[in-house]
Amino acid sequence: MTTNSLLGLVLGLGMAGGLVLLVAAWNGWPAKRTPRSRAYVARWSQEVRRRVATAAVAGILVALVTSWSIAAIAAAALTWLWPSMFGGAKASALQLERLEGVATWTESLRDTIAGSIGLEQAITHSLAAAPATVQAPLTRMVGRLRSHVPLQQALGAFADEFDDASVDLVAAALILNSRLRGSGLVQTLSALAESAREELEMRRKIEEGRKNLRRAASIIVAVTAIFAAGMVLFSREYVAPYSTPGGQVMLAIIIGVFALGFIWIKKASVGTPPERFLANAAQLATTAGDRR
Repeated sequence: MTTNSLLGLVLGLGMAGGLVLLVAAWNGWPAKRTPRSRAYVARWSQEVRRRVATAAVAGILVALVTSWSIAAIAAAALTWLWPSMFGGAKASALQLERLEGVATWTESLRDTIAGSIGLEQAITHSLAAAPATVQAPLTRMVGRLRSHVPLQQALGAFADEFDDASVDLVAAALILNSRLRGSGLVQTLSALAESAREELEMRRKIEEGRKNLRRAASIIVAVTAIFAAGMVLFSREYVAPYSTPGGQVMLAIIIGVFALGFIWIKKASVGTPPERFLANAAQLATTAGDRR
């Protein structure tokens, strides 16, 4: 390995480490693990193998074509980060579907309770007509109730699975009613269902704008990559200065500027959901124990 190649490799590794630290400083480290993040961890081993293999292939191909360590590292990093940087549409659509399912289930629960039936019985009966997106969490909640888990703890675990402030509103209303045994639950559920549908419509409009932004960012990246590949393949003399250590430094700066732009696009295309306010199932169980 020549001195220039070794220096380029060192510079590439330094740039890769700097980008990782930059992304970490920008996003911050998660303070706690949510049910949503635990679901990601459950799929981590399978996804990481596929993404590592794809990123390695991309990096090796670029290294063979250009002999630039910076370009190889950037290609591998872009391939690795592509799903998280420019994806998210499927996750957002699933979240909207789940919220719509909760709104529909809330209306069904309201109609069942209106027939002068107890809350726990109404929750059990609502399982048969629940939307598909709510079936699994609702089945687990009904199973907890049949296992004599306290209602408020079962509702807390139900809300934890959605990890959404809108679902917290429904669960909190049911928990308060189970504690106070007051009237007016039907009217409350009607208002909550209407509020959930209004928020669902607002989120859909916002998501449509983010979808357009993600699409535009993907087009920009694709066009830039195709143009760069064309320059490397068909105009080797023009890009020859990038083979020097100084050229690698300049290439690292250019890629860093693009990376900052992509981070900004990622921030703009991913929304921050409202902070949850309902205590988790374990905390609700502790509260119930203290009340007794």
